Amino acid sequence: MHILFTHFRNFRPGLTLACCLWALLGGCDMIEYHPYDLDIDGETDVNRRNIERIETATYGKEEIRFAVISDTQRWYDETEDAVEALNRRDDLDFVLHTGDMSDFGLKLEFEKQRDILSGLRVPFVCLLGNHDCLATGLDVFRKIFGTEDFAFTAGYVRFLCLNTNALEFDYSSAVPNIQFIREEGDHVPEGVEKTVVAMHAGPFSEQFNNNIAEYFQYYLREMPDLQFCVYGHGHNISVDEFFDDGIKYYECTCAKKRSYLFFTLNSNGYTYEVVNF
Repeated sequence: MHILFTHFRNFRPGLTLACCLWALLGGCDMIEYHPYDLDIDGETDVNRRNIERIETATYGKEEIRFAVISDTQRWYDETEDAVEALNRRDDLDFVLHTGDMSDFGLKLEFEKQRDILSGLRVPFVCLLGNHDCLATGLDVFRKIFGTEDFAFTAGYVRFLCLNTNALEFDYSSAVPNIQFIREEGDHVPEGVEKTVVAMHAGPFSEQFNNNIAEYFQYYLREMPDLQFCVYGHGHNISVDEFFDDGIKYYECTCAKKRSYLFFTLNSNGYTYEVVNF
């Protein structure tokens, strides 16, 4: 398996899936594998289990601290290093991965990433990325992690985690799911005072359904005291105010560039830091 993922780390987006599989299988003659394998090995329903841990551990906390990583894809060594760096902190409540765990939507990619991230000392949740939708990646994601739109509460903060990969769904369903956002706004859990929104592709990217960007903004602002939004996809660090409404959108870079975002929220507001590892 080490040889298998050594090949994986060397892939580039220009390779076809056929070349990808040739490289994989050429490195290990004993492995039989096909790109539509849905027979999951190891833990499933990861997000639900970890959300339970997050909500239990942060219940009643006045200050919440979390890290954001994204686009770990083929960079397995770098993801392991990120886990080691995060584990050295003693002030972290949970880790949020904003998507693209896989490059080609293959089951082995998701399983490998899940196993690396499971080495974290704190719970983590994973969002759906556009690369995660390739092949049968969406089905694999749902089996291993859960639904692509979900929410949880940490302390007094509601975290809204959204699928924004409209291009991968051919605009055949609501992405972003405005109805989900509206229902979250209509049924805010007791004690929630603030909101943070996470997604993979940010507004006005090629993945986002920009025809409904203004509706997206409107319903996000209906959530309790929206603080900021986080996203990945672009493999860069950036801070933007897409709608000129005072809400910042923080982009997290890919694992190859060896940095993560760190946020602290409390009654005074929030702080933001880029941490290199």
